[in-house]
Amino acid sequence: MIGEKIHKIRKKKGLTLSELAERANMSKSYLSNIERNLNDNPSIQVTERIAAVLGVDLYTLIEIKHEPSHFLESEWLHFVNELKKSGVRKEQLREYKVIIEFIKWQNEKAEDKSNS
Repeated sequence: MIGEKIHKIRKKKGLTLSELAERANMSKSYLSNIERNLNDNPSIQVTERIAAVLGVDLYTLIEIKHEPSHFLESEWLHFVNELKKSGVRKEQLREYKVIIEFIKWQNEKAEDKSNS
């Protein structure tokens, strides 16, 4: 879980809970709740701040598994074409990838909870 990952990396970097909380601009109690998985679904902004302080990328904290796609459904092709028509360049998509991956991770967490 994300809290265990944050705790492990924080300890490895030699940071105290207080130091990480202060540098990530959040309360020590909130960070503690994340590390203990009492809050196992922090916002992307919070997760990005923690990742930045720890010197890791967001993917490391949320453990995204990249799965190859063999084909695109027509609705996805339509979506991509609409993005192109609206002026979104391919290079800009990388900026949105982190947000998309975070949403995917949140959906997986919600599914895990509903299956528990």
